This record gives sequence, C-alpha cells and structure tokens, in this order.
Amino acid sequence: MPLVAIVGRPNVGKSTIFNRFTEERQSIVDDMPGVTRDRIYGTVEWGGRVFSIVDTGGFVLNSEDRFEAAVREQVYIALTEADLIVMTVDVTTGVTDLDQEMASVIRKSEKPALVLANKADNDERRWESSAFYELGLGEVYAVSAINGMGTGDFLDAVLEKLGPEDDSVVDGRFRIAIVGRPNVGKSSVTNALLGEERSIVTEVEGTTRDSIDSALSYNEEEIVLVDTAGLRKRRNITENVEFYASLRTERAIESCDVAVLLVDSTGEIESQDIRVLKLAERLKKGLVIGLNKWDLVEKETNTVRDTERKIRDRIKTLDYVPIITVSALTKQRLFKLLDTALQVHVNRQNRVSTHELNSVLLRAIDRHHPALYRGQRLRIKYMTQVRDSPPVFNFFCHLFNIHWSPLMDANVSEGINK
Repeated sequence: MPLVAIVGRPNVGKSTIFNRFTEERQSIVDDMPGVTRDRIYGTVEWGGRVFSIVDTGGFVLNSEDRFEAAVREQVYIALTEADLIVMTVDVTTGVTDLDQEMASVIRKSEKPALVLANKADNDERRWESSAFYELGLGEVYAVSAINGMGTGDFLDAVLEKLGPEDDSVVDGRFRIAIVGRPNVGKSSVTNALLGEERSIVTEVEGTTRDSIDSALSYNEEEIVLVDTAGLRKRRNITENVEFYASLRTERAIESCDVAVLLVDSTGEIESQDIRVLKLAERLKKGLVIGLNKWDLVEKETNTVRDTERKIRDRIKTLDYVPIITVSALTKQRLFKLLDTALQVHVNRQNRVSTHELNSVLLRAIDRHHPALYRGQRLRIKYMTQVRDSPPVFNFFCHLFNIHWSPLMDANVSEGINK
C-alpha cells in the first residue's frame, strides 16, 4: 500500500488528524507540545482505496534537545519511505519560521506534498489558510480535525495525488513473509529452504535490518520468500534504523499472501507474537505458526500436543491457525511448513456452494440460536459466498443483511461453525 506521512512542527494537530483519518484513538492527543515522539502507523480506507499513514513527532530543526533530535531523525526516515507528504500547519498562528524550515526540508526531498491547514473551524479561519501558499508546496486545504470539516475533500485530494492503483506492476507470484521476534531463526529458515546463504545469520539479535525477497521454485510454482527484521516491542526499539526495519516488516506483511509467524520452541509465545497475528488478521492475510528450534526441545510422549494446546490457549480467537514444529538446523518439517502455507493460500481462494453453506448454517442454528435484536428474534433466511481471498459471506435476515468474513480461516466450514 502507498504510505502517507503526516509531518509538521509541534502542536499543530498531527495526532488529531491521524486519529480522525484512521478512525482510531491510536495517537495520544494533548495541548502540550512534544507528546508524540515515535512514528505511529495506521491504515486509512477512503473512496474504495486503502493506504498506510504515519504520524510523526513535532519537527524542530537544529535543536540540541535529545528528544527533539531523535524526533527529527524519525521524521527524516518517514520522509524517505513516504509516497506522499502531508505538511500540517496551524491556521490560528499563521506561517512561522518552523513552518518555513519544514517546507524547505520537504521541497528538498522532491516528494509530492499537500498542505493541511488545521484548526480552520469557521469561515474566517478558512480564509486565513490562504497565507500558507507562500510555503511553495502547492494546494492548501483548510481542515478542522476536531469536527471533521473539510477532511473529505482533503482525502479526495490525497487519492488524486497518489494516482490510480497500478495493476500492471502487481507481482502475481505467491508471497510468504517470514515474521517474528528477533533471533527466532527467520533467516536460518529462509536459507534452509533456499539451499543457500541468502541472509546473514548470527547469534546477535537484529542482524537482519531490511526485508529481503528471494525466489524459490517449489512443485512447479514460483514462490517469493520474504525474510524480515525481528519485530520488537516498541519500548525496546532504541535505534532509528530499527524503526525503519519495523516499518519494512509491517509493509512486508501487507504485501504477502501468507505470513509465517516463527516462534522459538524453547520459549513462550509472547504478546509481541500475538500482535503480529492480529496485524495479519486485520490485513486479511493467511497465517501459519512455525515452532522453530524443535531439535532443542526435550521430547516426551505428548510434547507436540501439549505445546500446541498451550499456544492455542494463548490465541483463543485464532485457534484455527495451523501450527507446525520445525528445525532450520536439521531441516525437519521445513517443507511441511511450506506445504501448509500453500494449502492455506488455496483454501482462501475456495468457493463454497450456497447449498453446502446453508446445510452448515442450519446445523449451527440448531445448536445455538441467534441473539435477540431490539427485542426481536433474528431469523437468518440463507447465506451465500460473495468473495474469496479472503472468503466473505452474505447472510440474508428478516431484519437486515450481514456481511461476514472469517479472514484467514484455513478451513472455511470450520470457521462457519465457529
């Protein structure tokens, strides 16, 4: 997806704009300048398009304050990655020296840009927004992040600036992103599948800093393996290059068909692993869990069953995700991992007949009737599949219709039963 970066000096309302566009309260909003220090990412849906958006801290040029210097580096990274830059300014204060400095940085980047004049809550302020044309960044859009005034027109301009989706450059090959925390063996698994040392492997966490694409021919099908940097908890990310790597990893998940979450078998599944699962679920990607370093685990009669049960207890809403035990060192079950990812991809493209769906639906209703809606019993007449990859189903009811998607279910019928 294209990436839009929101930049500007402190306290102009960048985080409020970010929350308005993403329709989430992900960025902290306060009247005190400097609240946002890290880059925060989200997705925006508008006009049938979806694009990524990043909120940055307030830009202060030539400041020796350690936090302001760190934020400045973060902004430069966002400018490097962005396809479109949104410079946010404050109508109530007019053009400031910091605005001029920020505009100069954007012009030097030679990236397409739009000016968003925030806090234009009335007609008088909307007229005052014309002063920002002197920044030399093109069209100025008067917007109020608080009440949403002008945001629709601005998002239309963003889509126009991004241009139409270019289907000609879409890579039709099946893409598998290997993701997970640092030092779980992502590069080792990639190298073992490829049969060559494509990625550098060391015992030091964070050796891989970029997403690396590698082509693999398997069962007469060309597959692209994407080795990604380890995703740390945000509070543990200390270097700007790690922020950059984290961004590349999240974009690798966006572009893949199936994400393989690699977990160290000798440890526990952590909240960071679950965050990756939720990200893949939100992006409607197929998902497989690989338990690497299985050769280091002491085996008993039911070790695999007990380990799998423990993981499923931690991811109750994602208990349909296949779990495969592997070892990059001994190459144990690596190609089973690949086969499972391919099967998930095939299952996501399946279309189930209306007759079969309704047979499953009737059995489900017999076991558990739908809940009351406004005091009335919801009566489902029938259901049908309207889309695949991921599968989407339409339920026809006597009160209203429901659209439902099991997102990345490996087994459609099992997902419907749930």
